[in-house]
Amino acid sequence: MTTKTNFLGIPVEGDINKADERTPQKPLSELEPLIRAVLDDPTMKAFGWNQYTPYFNDGDPCVFRVNGPWFLTEADPDPDDVEDHYDFSMDSDHPSLGKRVYDWRNKVYGPYEGSDEARYDRVKELAGALEAGAFENVLLEAFGDHAQVTVRASGITVDFYSHD
Repeated sequence: MTTKTNFLGIPVEGDINKADERTPQKPLSELEPLIRAVLDDPTMKAFGWNQYTPYFNDGDPCVFRVNGPWFLTEADPDPDDVEDHYDFSMDSDHPSLGKRVYDWRNKVYGPYEGSDEARYDRVKELAGALEAGAFENVLLEAFGDHAQVTVRASGITVDFYSHD
């Protein structure tokens, strides 16, 4: 379909393929308090995520994204000893952080099940912010593409992330 528009007042005509709507980006200053709230918890050992641009996306655009936030408390094994970290997406549970079961029929979360609801909520808020895509620009700039990021109070480690 031929589209007629303008750019800076200059007429544009042609076949314009609209890109996917991107999530509005937020500054690092809005992510920092969420990260600090988790890092300041003495029982949190480490957390992290993968970030990459897929090589193939089944016909959809290959767009950079952050995936699979994971969190480990002192009750969990060391991050280097865990091949598949405990993913903590918006609708999963965690062995040492607890869970809220989602009722798909009524579209509501059930009561918290675990030992520390405030910690769970802080972790859930950070996981949600990472998965929502609003901080992709600052994370791409900070850690690069195809990265596995591990955050500890003592420092951040970035390793190459290989994905299919």
